Amino acid sequence: MENEDMKIVIVGHVDHGKSTLIGRLLFDTGSLPESKIDELKRTCEALGRELEFGFVMDSLEEERDQAITIDTAQTFFKTDKRDYVIIDAPGHKEFIKNMITGASLAQAAILLVDAKEGVQEQTKRHAYILSLLGMKQVIVAINKMDLVEYKQERFEEVKGDVEKFLESIDVKPEYVIPVSAKEGDNIAKKGENMSWWAEDTILQSLDSFIVEKREASTALRFPVQDVYHIDGKRIVAGRIESGKISVGDKVVLQPTNIEATVKTIEVFMDEDRKEAGAGESIGITTEEPIFADRGQVICTKEALPGIGNEVEANIFWMSKTPLEKGERITLKCATQEIACSVAEIRKKFDSSSLEQLEENAEQLKETEVGEVLIKTDKSIAFDSFNDIQETGRFVLERGMDTVAGGIID
Repeated sequence: MENEDMKIVIVGHVDHGKSTLIGRLLFDTGSLPESKIDELKRTCEALGRELEFGFVMDSLEEERDQAITIDTAQTFFKTDKRDYVIIDAPGHKEFIKNMITGASLAQAAILLVDAKEGVQEQTKRHAYILSLLGMKQVIVAINKMDLVEYKQERFEEVKGDVEKFLESIDVKPEYVIPVSAKEGDNIAKKGENMSWWAEDTILQSLDSFIVEKREASTALRFPVQDVYHIDGKRIVAGRIESGKISVGDKVVLQPTNIEATVKTIEVFMDEDRKEAGAGESIGITTEEPIFADRGQVICTKEALPGIGNEVEANIFWMSKTPLEKGERITLKCATQEIACSVAEIRKKFDSSSLEQLEENAEQLKETEVGEVLIKTDKSIAFDSFNDIQETGRFVLERGMDTVAGGIID
């Protein structure tokens, strides 16, 4: 039986050991080729150091820069249960952008905290994003236990601080584990340095998580990517983000409210398809010709999205240049792309402390979170993020730069 895949993201304050943890996961699961291990050993010997697993990521990043073998955004390891894909966003902003846009939406997260330094600002910001996205499967790894002499008392102290903050933002970690990524304690196996720890390792915890399958029974959301004219047929193409679609279904094109009946489902090398579901990229033809455009959304009458030119949302501002209330920017949601303005900044918060900074604000600064009202130039189709994530999240762009990520209330 083929292994299932799970995407995970590893986040935390800079220098809390992410590269070392990733390197250790790859090494301990036998996911590195012998040539890479030999190269790693030679590099460390030449520098007069012990085997340093952080160098694994340095080496992979060099290969990425040279476009050799390694995907630019993914690192892989496997256990007996499943294959894992680590979504690697090297910087804070890249992580936020990737997570909120869903370009690499993970199903589980490891939040890394240095046992010596404890909870830091970026720890809190990353945790806040996990909360914003409704991440349920979270492991907190208290790393660098070797720097605090593997003391249980220090672990319990940091664990208490982390759990107190996470509770305030409604993140409930499934596991809080003391580890030393450098020495390998409690990563793939239990080490001898923490005999007081009798619970699961990082890998055991990950393997206990569930790979959430896309629900075929949810409301149909089929954003239009393009329209093709092939052999006299008008084919509306895109990716089904939720639900399913079948030949004979009565569908509605939103936000124009045009109705049609599905005549055929077009899938390459599969001429007899009668049905398609979430996650599939397909085309359809209809009994009645519909003049669809990129950005419109195909759904059913029984489960319509919200339609309008106003959305209430939470946004995380990422640009050094503040957002000014009323500023003209671009909203991208699924395949929709439309000019808009942030008409109201009803509340803004510090993303580290969660302190409310101001009501009815005039601007949002870098890393601030805002409860906002966005007005678009024309109607769009949207959902609450809690109902359908794919049409409930968006990014804001200023020129060619992604300046914010957000979710719709």
